[in-house]
Amino acid sequence: MNEAVTALSPEAPVEAALRDELTHGDIVLGTIGPVLGHLLANHDHSLFSDQIVSQVRGMANDLARQLLAAQDAGAESGDPRIMTSDQGAQLAQALLAESRLVAHCHALALEGQLTARLEARNAIDPVLSPLLQALIASDEAPTASVAMAALAAQARFVQRQRRMELPLFELPADLFHQALAAWLGLAEGDEARSAAAELLRDGYDESAGRLGLLARLVHGMGAGALAALSVGHAGTAIFLSALAEATHQDRDLAVIATNDRQVARFALSLRAAGLKIAAIAEQFATIHPDVTLPEGFDALRIDRAAALLASSARITVA
Repeated sequence: MNEAVTALSPEAPVEAALRDELTHGDIVLGTIGPVLGHLLANHDHSLFSDQIVSQVRGMANDLARQLLAAQDAGAESGDPRIMTSDQGAQLAQALLAESRLVAHCHALALEGQLTARLEARNAIDPVLSPLLQALIASDEAPTASVAMAALAAQARFVQRQRRMELPLFELPADLFHQALAAWLGLAEGDEARSAAAELLRDGYDESAGRLGLLARLVHGMGAGALAALSVGHAGTAIFLSALAEATHQDRDLAVIATNDRQVARFALSLRAAGLKIAAIAEQFATIHPDVTLPEGFDALRIDRAAALLASSARITVA
């Protein structure tokens, strides 16, 4: 699967090989937060010009801008531009200190890169996949409505990733409240800011965001969600949501599983989701064309793959 796997003796049980690789993947996951935090804290962009780091920093800056805009909207006096200029950097740094928020931004940046790569290499439309097109044409009005909303949300996601933007209302609920808490923590007792935060809370609806819409689509497919586990048919966004739901993993972790240093987790996730070996090989051919499944993988049962995946520490990137 990679050097660590292929170097194993062909007599080694595939489960032991995958377990070792998954453990190594957990270790890698555990280093993402500290390393990313160091890079984000370092202001020498000539040394750290990696696109992912820039994406994460850009999304944090955009969240800060939106929070300050909400604060400015409720201000009765003063120059909002001065307020934004003076406080933006401080707020962005406060948001970057929230490890789970940074982890989510990191996963979104990885998803954006994967989406762009599959479009360029495999001609997989980043917005309108065959599956989404079929859902839009559904005779069931609720399904068609959610699919249309998901289409629009995905189109906005692709554009915003290019601009390094992240709408505040697109955050999962726990991270939305974490961002507000970080903002409020910079000015405890500020009544105007507290009022602005309350207005933001009143306008927040997790189910209406892109991730909420994708989850609703996948869940609504029931047993038919197996069709969403083909990235070529479902498109990157729906595929990732379907993989997360089928394996009971956090979606951010499902995104990270597609990274070339997490191939064991990816293979186990696909098998635990119920895919047959030929279908798993097809997903690898699309996402990791240079990687082959380890010898003996075709003998791995679905329940054993699920058990191996569950045995992982499932370390988040926080």
